[in-house]
Amino acid sequence: MEVFEKYLAGIDNPDNRDRTEEILVWVANKFPNLEPIFKWNTPMFSDHGTFIIGFSTAKLHLSVSPEVAGILHFADDIAKTGYSSTKGLFRIQWNEQVNYELLENIIEFNIMDKADYTNFWRK
Repeated sequence: MEVFEKYLAGIDNPDNRDRTEEILVWVANKFPNLEPIFKWNTPMFSDHGTFIIGFSTAKLHLSVSPEVAGILHFADDIAKTGYSSTKGLFRIQWNEQVNYELLENIIEFNIMDKADYTNFWRK
């Protein structure tokens, strides 16, 4: 997870830094076939050169970006958790529990949905 060290070091709040690292490590351990990459100042994971999921930090939350298709496919599940969302991401407030089952389902969906995809982003 060396690729994310500089990003993590730049998170001022130690609790937010630890939580972000915990989530990134969880993804790396749960999906060892995914490549951890850092693009556009964002920690991401890719599979065969295509984007699977990305994360970014803000003052009040961690943003999770599975692309629009991931948000649409899991809109009801995201709403049930109480996470707020936009067209391309959902937010986990720093004081909220991380729903790892939801993260796992979203990542698995993107891996399967993009299995034959050759571009980084969906078109």
